[in-house]
Amino acid sequence: MTQENLEEWLHDLRVEHRDLDDMIRLLEEQPATDRMQIQRLKKRKLALKDAIARVESKLIPDLGA
Repeated sequence: MTQENLEEWLHDLRVEHRDLDDMIRLLEEQPATDRMQIQRLKKRKLALKDAIARVESKLIPDLGA
């Protein structure tokens, strides 16, 4: 995967992470919200955070080489 592809993928992951954050915040403000749905969204958000960290680490040049 090229650096350009990784940067584009990273951008997409960050956008989805931010969108989930907004969605979770809105759902938590609703009085009759499905707690399981919020938990699933939070789990997905955490998985995205991990994916973001993995892609960021691939973009950092290997200084030991």
